[in-house]
Amino acid sequence: MNNLKKKKNIKLLQGNEACAEGALLAGVKFFAGYPITPSTEIAENMARKLPKIGGKFIQMEDEIASMAAVIGASIAGLKSLTATSGPGMCLKQENLGFAIFNEIPCVVVNAQRGGPSTGLPTKPSQGDMMQARWGTHGDHPVIALAPSTVNEILTLTIKAFNFSEKYRTPVILLLDEVIAHMREKVEMPAPEDIEVINRKKPTVPPEEYLPFKPDEDGVPPMANFGEGYPYHITGLAHSEKGLPISDSQQIDHFIRRIHDKIQKNIKDILIYEKYLLEDADTALIAYGSVARAAERTVKLAREKGLKVGLLKLITIWPFPDEIINKLAHKVNLIIVPEMNLGQIVLEVERASQGKCRVVPYGRVDGELINPIEILGKIQEQEEIKK
Repeated sequence: MNNLKKKKNIKLLQGNEACAEGALLAGVKFFAGYPITPSTEIAENMARKLPKIGGKFIQMEDEIASMAAVIGASIAGLKSLTATSGPGMCLKQENLGFAIFNEIPCVVVNAQRGGPSTGLPTKPSQGDMMQARWGTHGDHPVIALAPSTVNEILTLTIKAFNFSEKYRTPVILLLDEVIAHMREKVEMPAPEDIEVINRKKPTVPPEEYLPFKPDEDGVPPMANFGEGYPYHITGLAHSEKGLPISDSQQIDHFIRRIHDKIQKNIKDILIYEKYLLEDADTALIAYGSVARAAERTVKLAREKGLKVGLLKLITIWPFPDEIINKLAHKVNLIIVPEMNLGQIVLEVERASQGKCRVVPYGRVDGELINPIEILGKIQEQEEIKK
């Protein structure tokens, strides 16, 4: 018997490199995008690696066309990825809405930078959190994940594609400049150790196929164009056949269904981590690179005898209302540090329902929030309490 341990495959990866590696491990075969700081290295890595495995890379003329190309490739059966930053994300929104409405799987990476407009191309931000939720018009569901380490970028890229394929929906991966460009040690998983989910295929003959008729889980099987299942796709509200409709009952049923397939599976989609919250009377809620600073803050606060814990949000949308509501029952104070002027803190306030004080701490100067700043905010609130 061979008692030798399996040799670990360790790599020193930049965050954007880890995203590309995760996409390839998830089975991505198509990338369309346009260079933009701080996400460009994702495109560069996909351009280099996709042709070697029979995939396709295409640099489009702009972000609108990039999103359209990704949608087309996914409809044709390829797992598809695009990556951008804030200004490009604005341009993607119309076609992102089309993909949500037509239940087309794909992953969109937004490596956030300071804004609005051209803003701060090389500086970090978390200013696109609400754009990720409500960037396109109308009532629509969305799944958005926010990694805080390079290793999480790799694993959450795979998870994003799994959610996308499982629930037939676009998924947004919210990086920020800090973790997009930092380098950390990553243990690369073996392909056989990775769960890879592929979209459900129809089990009926083409003449019986209804492209938007859901199974019991609320998700319709998806035939690929070119496989003998011709069907209609439109940006208009549509029937199970994919044809435009004006009947109010059908429209209501359809829009509620595409929401329900996410909300009814929220326990599967929600990812978060708790750190020293068992006895905490003050909780930090953070995400992305700020969660790294928040974790260090908890250690510093504990050294000073302050009972502080951390809830690290990884799934941002759908929002973990129930988790935060329960936390608000247990603690006296929640502080939400984030690199914006208060986006997720508003959701925390709503979910807390007034059961504890919720205090924002924002920064928008292109600098990462550091642990000493957060600790100072905790101590300031301690003085107020006295």
